[in-house]
Amino acid sequence: MSIIIRPIVTEKMTKQSEILNRFGFEVNRKANKVEIKKAVEAAYGVNVVSVNTINVRPDRSTKYTKSGLISGKTNAIKKAIVQVQEGETIDFYNNI
Repeated sequence: MSIIIRPIVTEKMTKQSEILNRFGFEVNRKANKVEIKKAVEAAYGVNVVSVNTINVRPDRSTKYTKSGLISGKTNAIKKAIVQVQEGETIDFYNNI
């Protein structure tokens, strides 16, 4: 079971990483805070101070088309906001 699915790279998370030393990840929905902490420390070699998790509900949408009413939804995800120790950082762009 892979804990970390992908990093979240948005304007808001970039600002938090520069000011507050926090980084965002999309994680497995069944992972807990302890597992997320161990996975980030092993993957990036940093010391994690705290982990906050967010369960994001699926968004539902309805479209009116010529063939009728079409409804759908997005997938539910879990986000983790990880704060690393002062002076350490995670570079998401080193493999590009």
